[in-house]
Amino acid sequence: MQQLSDTNSNSAAGPVAVIGAGSWGTALAVLLAQQGHCVRLWGRNADAISEMASVRKNLRYLPDTELPQSLLPTADLQAAIADVDDVLVVVPSHAFAQCVASLAKIRPNLPTLAWATKGFEPETGRFLDDIVVDHYGRECARALLSGPTFAGEVARGLPTAVTLAGNSDAFTQQWARRFHGSNLRVYTSTDLIGVQVAGGVKNVLAVAAGIADGLGFGSNTRAALITRGLAELTRLGLRLGGRLETFSGLAALGDLVLTCSDDQSRNRRFGLALAAGASVDEALARVGQVVEGLRNTREVKQLAQRNGIEMPITEQVYRVLFEHCPPREAVDALLARELKVEAD
Repeated sequence: MQQLSDTNSNSAAGPVAVIGAGSWGTALAVLLAQQGHCVRLWGRNADAISEMASVRKNLRYLPDTELPQSLLPTADLQAAIADVDDVLVVVPSHAFAQCVASLAKIRPNLPTLAWATKGFEPETGRFLDDIVVDHYGRECARALLSGPTFAGEVARGLPTAVTLAGNSDAFTQQWARRFHGSNLRVYTSTDLIGVQVAGGVKNVLAVAAGIADGLGFGSNTRAALITRGLAELTRLGLRLGGRLETFSGLAALGDLVLTCSDDQSRNRRFGLALAAGASVDEALARVGQVVEGLRNTREVKQLAQRNGIEMPITEQVYRVLFEHCPPREAVDALLARELKVEAD
């Protein structure tokens, strides 16, 4: 096992382990280190981690961001979490279950767990919170960081506001204090369900926004898509047990506006590529990183069907991604729907 040495003014509080060295995991690790915490950043690619430790940058994902000296990259998961109580998981949703299972093998009695992953478990559509409960039980204090965030902007210290939802007020406040600083404002919530629904569904809607903009439909269309997409998200979220106020907040409306309207969004760029005639595989290759909206579309559609929720935008994105429907045809199908009262 690799031996890690943590030296920092806040080391008496214990180190923090960030699991996942992609763009978002690295940005959060940098943020925590800048806030004065000792941070261990774990990634599975040993060569990339070695490079990060040597050049003090994540050259693939955040090449312009210097890693603080209190941030220690490691490819040894056991070393990263062996004596750490504060663990933050930041891996793609499709890797979340395996990641938590690996953590549980090393630390079966971990009392708390936080994550910054958006989405659902592939195939089943289960909440990521349920996966944590599977391994650590409902008594485990849990918290989820979500909201309108692009990793590069957080890493550059640009003003950002986020939602931190948890099942334990003390644990949520603890992580809120860790994150909160001059450039990051943290709003807390107890609505773990609503925040999780928002984080998964907005990915699907961002693909739709990319398709619409790629087809040249303009700002009017994008505004309508965001508004009606929020209606879909809210219907599903309420049915699954989320609270209404969550869906007008940062984790839902805020994140939806961000990811539908800015080309930093992988999901939006994926939709733009599809509208330009790329196949799904070609569009993924152009983005060059994980596109959560691809998997989330299948999972959200299944959740909607199981719960009897009408989600027409999601249904048309599904047709484009999995039934080879031309993007223009999918848009025409939406426009051809029967007239409805807006509140429906």
